Amino acid sequence: MTRRLAIAVALCCAVAGHGHEVRPAYLGITETAPNAYEVLWKQPLAGDRMLPLEPALPEHCEMALQQVADVQRTALVRRWQADCGDLGLVGHRIGIDGLSRTLTDVLVNVALADGTSVSRLLRPESPHFVLAAGQGRAVLGYLVLGIEHLLFGIDHILFVIGLMFFISRLGPLVKTITAFTIAHSITLGLSALAVASLPQAPVEAVIALSILFLAIEKLRGMEGTITARHTWIVAFAFGLLHGFGFAGALADIGLPKAGALWALFLFNVGVEVGQLLVVAVALALLAVLRRTGFSVPRWLANTPLYGMGAVASYWLVSRTAAIL
Repeated sequence: MTRRLAIAVALCCAVAGHGHEVRPAYLGITETAPNAYEVLWKQPLAGDRMLPLEPALPEHCEMALQQVADVQRTALVRRWQADCGDLGLVGHRIGIDGLSRTLTDVLVNVALADGTSVSRLLRPESPHFVLAAGQGRAVLGYLVLGIEHLLFGIDHILFVIGLMFFISRLGPLVKTITAFTIAHSITLGLSALAVASLPQAPVEAVIALSILFLAIEKLRGMEGTITARHTWIVAFAFGLLHGFGFAGALADIGLPKAGALWALFLFNVGVEVGQLLVVAVALALLAVLRRTGFSVPRWLANTPLYGMGAVASYWLVSRTAAIL
């Protein structure tokens, strides 16, 4: 029965045809002396195009560009020294010009000299905020970023839905999702803490391959394979790889110096919340299908699998070409 639910959700996801096109940007502001600040800006790139975004500090702040770093994966890094005179930053507006014309979010971390850390997650509908001391811990935005990364990460969603084509009972579903969670939590943590890492481009390519693998195996009707008999093993094995994919998004914004472990934990919790939301929607669709008694014809049941395979093939080719 869970397979019917997978059909409906996968069909919706497959038409999206993209994975992680919208990545968060990061603005870090650190007070190094009274009203003097180091400004770090990590700006996402859309292919070869730079999004029209620019940090906006108060008008009385004088900013001197110090460094423009090489492109790192999907972000361009710039650094400034900012002198805000006697007025400082507290009580004044900070924001991102051009954010309202994009689909991305910006995590802003401000570390003041007195030890206060302020965090804000800016969105297109709210691209500015007024800085006030004591606004909250600087890591809370990582929870939202984790949720968004999973929900906007169509490739990760398709993989989870692909697994569900092999599951017909709740028990194996819980076991499979738990295995996937444990696996990607391990590699996300190891990578984020610089214990282990893999190049991001090959990881993204193999993630596409993992989706293609599930689609092909199910379409060939290989009921006796390890995927059909022990779906949780496949979920765990590929989950280790997907964890490095999650780590790539986290690396684009980095972890704060203060509370790095807490930020990592919240980001991972956010990923899990997003994953559970996907499963919850799937289970809700299953309940509706059971009530209506709707029966899916075999030709229609295979259509989403062909869609998943086609999208994954496109990702695999394009991501492999980017490596070469």
